[in-house]
Amino acid sequence: MTAQRLTVVIAAHNEALALPLLHPRLRAVLDGLDAIEGRVLYIDDGSSDATWSVMQALAAADPGVGVLRLSRNFGKEAALTAGLDFVDDGAVIILDADGQDPPELIPQFVALWQQGYDNVYGTRLARDGESWLKRSAAAAFYRVIGRLSKTPIPADTGDFRLLSPRALQALGQLRERHRFMKGLFGWVGFRRKALPYHRHARMVGDSKFGLWKLWNFALEGITGFSTAPLRVTTYLGLFTASVAFVFAVWVVAKAAMYGDRVAGWPTMMAAILFLGGVQLIALGLIGEYLGRLYEESKQRPLYLVDTWQPPIVADSAMHPIGGEQRDDHGTTAVGRQVP
Repeated sequence: MTAQRLTVVIAAHNEALALPLLHPRLRAVLDGLDAIEGRVLYIDDGSSDATWSVMQALAAADPGVGVLRLSRNFGKEAALTAGLDFVDDGAVIILDADGQDPPELIPQFVALWQQGYDNVYGTRLARDGESWLKRSAAAAFYRVIGRLSKTPIPADTGDFRLLSPRALQALGQLRERHRFMKGLFGWVGFRRKALPYHRHARMVGDSKFGLWKLWNFALEGITGFSTAPLRVTTYLGLFTASVAFVFAVWVVAKAAMYGDRVAGWPTMMAAILFLGGVQLIALGLIGEYLGRLYEESKQRPLYLVDTWQPPIVADSAMHPIGGEQRDDHGTTAVGRQVP
């Protein structure tokens, strides 16, 4: 019987201390899978520490490890896209490099995949090592985007998931530049299944996502998968105009009946500031969506590859796709391969 292929995709930025701790756990899990050919693909997203050297050492010691280095830091979403693009056979599991998502759960993901599910995602029951503010902000974000977006985005769910071959192929056709991967995972559809788990604290080091980055990430997700903010500003404008019209009628009627001996400076300033604030909010929201259109219109590659080192195994399912422009059928633009 031919073994099914499973590739674990791990994007890392400045994780030189975490990777040596994570890889032995991961290799032990993959070696214990029955009838599964397990591989690992590490992506260095422009790290400034020794992450790339650590990845090369892991690849030299383990023939089932491939490493991919991007030309600079393109961000986690682009790095994940690069890793998924370089796997064109079998299923994939996306895993964070910090060890918060336990690789020991991989057999449970695989079991659900073998039952016919295409998108098995881990749902966090608890989040160790994170502040109350960060946990509360994350919970609020998932509830908000769940109500605003028509795309199903499960609450308390990150990138820790398994994608079947057909889900991976479908995801490869989505090439927008502003990438909110959690939304893209939901957009492709197919059979989905949640796997609840307890998320641990980081093994070592500090999180690369502060509150400011998380705020911008939330804006990316909301504007990428919902036009509700624009609709809200429309309703707010209609409401403000209605209130202003009623107020104007009242001012004219009052002046006609009783006169207006006192200048309405406070009322006038309050109205001007309120209307000005509403207009600025509306312009800001329009600017967010206009900026997305501007970025998409430039049609730049999602990432560029510096170095690609495939696993040292026969019949490798991972290969560079350098120099080709991604079209509607899923070919990718990654730049010229550097040996």
